[in-house]
Amino acid sequence: MIPAFHALARHGRLVLVLGLLVGILAPGLARAMEPLIFPLIALMLFLATLRVDVVAAFPGTHALPRFLRATLILQVILPLCAIAGLWVLGAMESIIGVGAVLVLAAAPLTGSPGLTIMAGGDPAPALRQLVLGTALLPLTVLPVFWVLPVFGAPEVVAMAALRLLAVIALAGGAGMLMRRTVPWLSRAEGQGTVDGLITLVMAVVVVGLMAAVGPAILAPSRELWLTLAAVFTLNFGAQIGALLLLRGSPGTPALAIVVGNRNLGLFLGALPPETGAALLLFIGCYQVPMYLTPLIIAPLIRRLAG
Repeated sequence: MIPAFHALARHGRLVLVLGLLVGILAPGLARAMEPLIFPLIALMLFLATLRVDVVAAFPGTHALPRFLRATLILQVILPLCAIAGLWVLGAMESIIGVGAVLVLAAAPLTGSPGLTIMAGGDPAPALRQLVLGTALLPLTVLPVFWVLPVFGAPEVVAMAALRLLAVIALAGGAGMLMRRTVPWLSRAEGQGTVDGLITLVMAVVVVGLMAAVGPAILAPSRELWLTLAAVFTLNFGAQIGALLLLRGSPGTPALAIVVGNRNLGLFLGALPPETGAALLLFIGCYQVPMYLTPLIIAPLIRRLAG
């Protein structure tokens, strides 16, 4: 069984694309898996903390201000700027607009260190940004949730932040505890096994996230093409913009991947149910550029960062 998980980790790029295709081509299976989306995303968070020593990965005293500044820019300033732009355009309640704000407010994708490795970069900066961004997420979302109209009253905002905090604390705490008590997980064989598990869970969860995308592709509409254009622009545009802006700086590939690839699905447990349902098409479409990053953006990252 362990060699099978190692093989999954080695062929991660193809496994992720296969998950996308299954989700699109098997809409019945995707709909059946919808209720499992949020538990699987919490499982990915557990596996991420199982894979790395979070305490060791946390930025040291010297590097902490830089990573803290990046977290505030990525998870507070960018989404608030997006909200201001939507307000000017009168699109505060549009699904694409709300989806874009939530992407920018989210912590880095759990698999961002793995994507960085596939791009030939050093995964350490992505890992540190992931750890810090996820730890601070219940705080950084407060101003965004407060201003975003989908959450409404202050007590609703507070409850949404508390739900996020509970999921992060339970999943992350369980992973940290298990890593401390099972030394095998710190060895190369254990790490390869967890990498394979992360790949498998990412491929499975994307099937459920495609529940709204498969039927939309089979009967394409203006809404689908607009959503796809928006998510590709947001994801790839953010990564390319970060590459050009940070070119020559240490950790550029990792930070570029982190900017564009965020753990949007973690918000599904905090959003009002009707908003979560309305956002499923956007969230599903956003997985396409995210899961294609290793195939499409990684070569560009290697060229620009080189």
